[in-house]
Amino acid sequence: MKQLIVGIVIAFSCFGYNQNCTYTFLGELSDFHDGTPIISATIYIKEHDKYLVSDFDGKFKIENLCSGVLNLTISHIGCETKTVSYVIKGDTHKAIQIEHHIEELNEISVTGNTSKKETKTAQETVLKANTLKKYSALNLGDALKEVSGVSSINTGNSIVKPMINGMHSSRLLILNNNVRLQDQDWGIEHAPNIDINSADQISVIKGSGALAYGGDAIGGVIVVNPIRIIRKDTLYGRTIIGGQSNGRGYNISSTFNRSYSSGWFANIQGSFKQNGDFRAPDYNLTNTGLKSHAFTMNTGKKKFESGFEVFYSYLDNEIGILGASHIGSTFDLERAINSGQPSLINDFSYDINAPKQEVTHHLAKASYYKRFKNFGKINLQYDYQNNQRLEFDVRIGDRRNIPAVDLKLQTHTFLADINLDANLNRRINFGIMGRFQDNFANPDTGVRRLIPDYEKYDFGAYTTAEWQISDDLIFDAGLRYDFNRIDAKKFYLKSRWEERGYNVDFLNIILEEFPTQLLTNPVFNFHNISASAGIKYNINDSNQIIFNYSLASRPPNVSELFSDGLHHSAARFELGNLRFDQEIANRLSASYAFNSSKFSLLAEVFYSRVNDFIYLRPFDFILTNRGPFPLWQYQQTNAELFGIDVTATYNLTDALQWQNKTAFIKGYDLETDLPLIDMPSFNTTNQITYNNEAWYNFSASLKSEWVFEQNEFPDFNFEIEDQLTGEITLIDISTPPPAYHLLHLYNEATFSFTEKTNLKVALSINNILNTSYRNYLNRLRYFADDLGRNITLQLELNY
Repeated sequence: MKQLIVGIVIAFSCFGYNQNCTYTFLGELSDFHDGTPIISATIYIKEHDKYLVSDFDGKFKIENLCSGVLNLTISHIGCETKTVSYVIKGDTHKAIQIEHHIEELNEISVTGNTSKKETKTAQETVLKANTLKKYSALNLGDALKEVSGVSSINTGNSIVKPMINGMHSSRLLILNNNVRLQDQDWGIEHAPNIDINSADQISVIKGSGALAYGGDAIGGVIVVNPIRIIRKDTLYGRTIIGGQSNGRGYNISSTFNRSYSSGWFANIQGSFKQNGDFRAPDYNLTNTGLKSHAFTMNTGKKKFESGFEVFYSYLDNEIGILGASHIGSTFDLERAINSGQPSLINDFSYDINAPKQEVTHHLAKASYYKRFKNFGKINLQYDYQNNQRLEFDVRIGDRRNIPAVDLKLQTHTFLADINLDANLNRRINFGIMGRFQDNFANPDTGVRRLIPDYEKYDFGAYTTAEWQISDDLIFDAGLRYDFNRIDAKKFYLKSRWEERGYNVDFLNIILEEFPTQLLTNPVFNFHNISASAGIKYNINDSNQIIFNYSLASRPPNVSELFSDGLHHSAARFELGNLRFDQEIANRLSASYAFNSSKFSLLAEVFYSRVNDFIYLRPFDFILTNRGPFPLWQYQQTNAELFGIDVTATYNLTDALQWQNKTAFIKGYDLETDLPLIDMPSFNTTNQITYNNEAWYNFSASLKSEWVFEQNEFPDFNFEIEDQLTGEITLIDISTPPPAYHLLHLYNEATFSFTEKTNLKVALSINNILNTSYRNYLNRLRYFADDLGRNITLQLELNY
């Protein structure tokens, strides 16, 4: 037996000794994008525990290899580390492509204070996660006010519509994870359907320089991005719990993220908010509660060469509208304006009654990308949105629970684009877009439909290019064409049809005639050209200037064309106009940025000329079966807007910082030489912040907010006669409220439990002095003051 064992051992020893270990492996490293050699890359040979470096041609040689598996780990500055395996059966030559310039291509997940901008030469500001988390209990419009030049037009305090340099609604594009939001954005009282807790970064782009997103962004683009994917094995999450004194509100949000080094990932996020009646300094704001549910998930696989993502978001909001804002006639409005306080003040309640909104929004997206060597990247995306909007008026009898407005908007969109990024000094993008929308206005509401049934078809094609002329100079330009077709079915009262002169201009669109009304089929086709060009120059390490020109074309939206009825949630009668042309905007902007260790300054100026500018203005009153109501009509004119936004920061000491944000804007109707309605007044904020990292990363800030009285406004006041008494009453619908000053306090500290687990505790007080005020851009300013003091406690657990 011993002799047999010895024989076996000798045999195996001889086999190992005679194994051929004379093979050579020749590797050649090149850039995936343009094929250039990768010089001085480090190659680690696992089997030999040995390192090599690639030569000037990107080549390396490994000699005296045996048959078997060869594992190599390749790393290089500016590249993602790559591991490859080969089976060695003889002399072997392999060409290996690695993703050089991956940092420039923004494919590595960024955290901390690093942020990725969407544009090069537009006026863009990025809000990062640390800022957004402060607004967990609020909404998108509130968070965006962190940007100088961004305000909001409100319906109370829960319906907050972003406004960029005086423009809002259809003039702003809002994207949620690269999906353009389609949620009946034409209404001032229609807030964006996005849960702020699902956002990890938001880019605010002023003007229409981001042509890839759309050509009709006359006011700007808001890009909401979820958390970026980290391609490594990791599991982490965050839970935020908050409570607010004003409205006795509470909220909770949780986020869980799982990713793998293989590229697979999955994220899930959910949130819930509820508030009861809010309170002004001197009284309750009855029926202003809010209940919100939101859910977001995405999963997929992300590698450098290819990847896909499936994304879904859901938002369900029930929003009460101030009970006192429900009016039965213009005389009720006059009494509200002159009374100084709401006509309806009840005890606090969590109940949400009519008037109110119930809005549900579903968004689903599937996307895929593929990179090709020496070429670039192809992206494909399909998304579907379903927006259901119910607006409840105060009604009696069997219809008390039937909405006065019931709209369902479904949208299908397909996107495809090609990014030619092989040459980082010259990048070119091409893209196309196709979209179909179907809007159904439920006829069973018992109310004349404000917006008709319609189908909308959109097609767009664009190209953009970026040239890195030198290390300090970048030039970019773009061109876009969009085609829009609206095919509607709408009933008109014969009296309105003739009053508007449509019986002369639109005889050919009548489908059927009834005793008192006409069924019509308006079809509109719009051809739109948009363009942009910009330049960014770094004067030196501290000074930078940007110049940009943009041309934008926006077709009229369905509200501007077809509105014809009582808009109950707005308590006014609105009239559109079938004769409107598209808006054409030319915008010039310039920015100057200075940065040093102690002081930073950003000054942004702009001038915008908009031909055929469409706006909604109070006109007179109209008699309905409920009495006289304010009549608001859409008008078209030529307009100009100009202004300046300033952000300045000064480090007084290592621990103490001062910051100022100031915005000034003016807008004029060039045909009537009147100021434009609903323009933000001059406003400025000053903030002092104290930081002490050694004491639980503590920070405290005191903010002073000054909003000046709007001293330039159009006088659209009108008079109405009381049919019973013959008395003439002036309806002062135009005069802005006086200026106001508010103080706010914010404190936070972070307590670490383990290396990866910490708790951030934040305490804030808004309107510290409980000041009574009214904002010119709040549609409910006729009926009540804005919010009084609000104390918020927020706990953020990161794990």
